[in-house]
Amino acid sequence: MDIMPMERVEKDPLGPVAIPAKAYYGPQTARGIANFPVSGIAINHFPNFIKSLAYVKMAAARANARLGELEQRKADIICQVCAEIADGQHLQEFPLDVFQGGAGTSTNMNINEVIANRGLDLMGLPRGQYGSLHPNDDVNLSQSTNDVYPTAIRLAILLSYRQLQDAITQLSDEFENKGALFSDVIKLGRTQLQDAVPMTLGQELQAFAATLREDVDRLGEIASILHEINLGGTAIGTGINTNPEYQAAAVAELRSICGLPLIPAKNLIEACWDTGAFVLFSGMLKRTATKLSKICNDLRLLSSGPRGGLNEINLPPLQPGSSIMPGKVNPVVPEVVNQVAFQIIGYDVTITLAAEAGQLQLNVMEPVIAYNILHALYLLTNAVDLLRVKCIAGITANPDVCRKHLDASAAIATALTPAIGYERAAELAKEVLASGKPIQEVIAGNPDISEFLISEVIDPQRLTRPAHRSGSAEAGKDQESGRIK
Repeated sequence: MDIMPMERVEKDPLGPVAIPAKAYYGPQTARGIANFPVSGIAINHFPNFIKSLAYVKMAAARANARLGELEQRKADIICQVCAEIADGQHLQEFPLDVFQGGAGTSTNMNINEVIANRGLDLMGLPRGQYGSLHPNDDVNLSQSTNDVYPTAIRLAILLSYRQLQDAITQLSDEFENKGALFSDVIKLGRTQLQDAVPMTLGQELQAFAATLREDVDRLGEIASILHEINLGGTAIGTGINTNPEYQAAAVAELRSICGLPLIPAKNLIEACWDTGAFVLFSGMLKRTATKLSKICNDLRLLSSGPRGGLNEINLPPLQPGSSIMPGKVNPVVPEVVNQVAFQIIGYDVTITLAAEAGQLQLNVMEPVIAYNILHALYLLTNAVDLLRVKCIAGITANPDVCRKHLDASAAIATALTPAIGYERAAELAKEVLASGKPIQEVIAGNPDISEFLISEVIDPQRLTRPAHRSGSAEAGKDQESGRIK
């Protein structure tokens, strides 16, 4: 009985390399696996990145065949394998660590080798017999890592960011729904953690929806910058070793394959080293993460207590909050979203430093840029979904507590200022704070302030429409000052 060997031996310019017999990858991938055991996170953790690499290789094969640079038979095999990879097959063949030297060369050779060896399989030939389909001469024809890799990063972001947009939109909708549900819950608005003016809980939650919805639009606007690609520039943007018509043909093919409005870079040499688009997109992710963290801070404050804190809202109780304190329940989802936000802010710093560290005609730090942006998208999308499903959807309000905080404050005095003047309102506020009485009781001792005005000041409908003075109140006002006598 024949026993299949565990390994096969291939050669690259540095010599022979042992490779698992069943692997589609080849010697340069094997060297990359051995040389970069850094994070334990493989590039196949990001399927859209692998799909994007396959799209680029397919576009190159089609363009080269159309221009007569590649045999149609070979182009067809390459495209067939690329379609398999783009469909999610062979992901295990991309085990390289996300951290790698060489500006992504190991990754580019990884897909070149997988396509070549899988293609040889389809041709009925042994793996490693590259005379019939070569990773460099055929699969990488008219290409360099320096144009393949950054193009694939851009595509991967463009294929991934819409999931984040959808998640943020759904979270915004949930905040809107809760805002409508709590539109009549009067509460105390605060600035600098101090009592400020009356508002509704609905207004507070709908403001969260509004600020997040802004970022859905901004993400799309900034992502459009990534439509400009440097495919066809090869090594440093000069287009060396390509047919003069190759760049236009390859970009057109890639645009057709992925359905995105891709355009060729105006200056390929600049586009080869410039990573400004990645810095800008990362900054947008940081902005969204910062907003989410602020919102989660607010949720933790509003739900604090329950007896010794604000306790204006209740977050869903998900798990016991202490190994020693019975009955304690923590705001665990806002806490984990905070942590994700901190991570993404840190990723942005890394991306900034990596973009700055490129020298001359190439930025060799693109692998860490790719990892940080793609992982930021992954983390942020999951965190937004988690916040919506596990937290916001289950929020309930404590209207009596909200009203108690408002009544115990001097905030209503601010709303009375247009009617009674700042000096009189300040006196009322001082009296409320000194007496400890609700402002309604203090005002009750001032017959010149009508009960109608009091109901107007703390009426939910009034709080959610532009300020105005009603005709009934006008009758009791001094004609010259506009204030209640």
